[in-house]
Amino acid sequence: MLSDAVVRTEEWRRLTGTLLGILAVAGAYYATGRVGLLLRVPVEDAQVTPLWLPTGIAVAALLWMGLRVWPGIALGTYLSIAGISGFQPSGIGIVVGNTLAPVCAYLLLRRVGFRSEMDRLRDGLALVFLGGLLPMLISSSVGTGVLVATGDLPPSEFWPVWSAWWAGDAMGVLVVTPLLLVLPRVRMPQDPYRAAEAATLMVAVGVVTLAATRSSLSVLFLVFPLLIWSAVRFQLPGSAPCVLIVSVLSIVAATDRAGPFADHTLFEIMVNLQALNGSAALTGLLLSALVTEQDNIRLRIEQVCEDLAEVVDRLAPGKPADGPRGGAGDGAGGRPGDGVEG
Repeated sequence: MLSDAVVRTEEWRRLTGTLLGILAVAGAYYATGRVGLLLRVPVEDAQVTPLWLPTGIAVAALLWMGLRVWPGIALGTYLSIAGISGFQPSGIGIVVGNTLAPVCAYLLLRRVGFRSEMDRLRDGLALVFLGGLLPMLISSSVGTGVLVATGDLPPSEFWPVWSAWWAGDAMGVLVVTPLLLVLPRVRMPQDPYRAAEAATLMVAVGVVTLAATRSSLSVLFLVFPLLIWSAVRFQLPGSAPCVLIVSVLSIVAATDRAGPFADHTLFEIMVNLQALNGSAALTGLLLSALVTEQDNIRLRIEQVCEDLAEVVDRLAPGKPADGPRGGAGDGAGGRPGDGVEG
């Protein structure tokens, strides 16, 4: 009887934890969706966002808690649609597409042995291609297809909306998911000089990006030395926030048609914007993973060298190998009784 009660209590705790996880994912999805809508731009007859934050939330939540929280993604998508224009039966297709895309991303990442620490270059490449670019084809294709099928979008406008939808979902994974995965491991540097360097880096990224995206000159490339600095010196905990700053400020400038985004068509703006955001995300993510992997290899080599040096030191000539036995007759000089007085 006692064991049955313990089992029921454990099952109840597991069920409660799952329900709380689903509600947390749904709430985070809806909240970030409302934030993402502030950055939306009109593409033909549809409203799309160049950086759809909820997709990154969804993939990170699945990597943290597993497939059991997928209903939270569906619920968050439903709430987001209902909050925009009211939920119609056609919205079921969008809910299915937006749920299947991160679930497929999770399954593909787990299939190739993805590690959330992203301390290997293969993990960075897996997140880019198997977590972002490939599975987000599902959500963009299903969502745009539903709009065309219901008559909300003319067939001639399918590809512009599809490309913007796909880019926004993919950028959500490339920008938001690494930041969330690394967030639990972020620690302020204990060295005051290193802490000052980190603060200086963040300020410099904000100032340079703001100036580059508001200047009439084409100087967007100025952000990349800072992204390289962040990846080399602080790896993913430093580069992920910098990439987010670059992405958000560039999207705001593109929405305002300011700086290098002025006097261009909407298509040209979207191409330039996603080229910048994609290049920034790839630079920060892949370079951070590469530097981390090389540092880990160096540390392992150093540890092996230390262990080998210790073994060689023990086996060196003149070193006692057997403890007390090796020194019994050495200090006495010749025969074993020479040092004993009658």
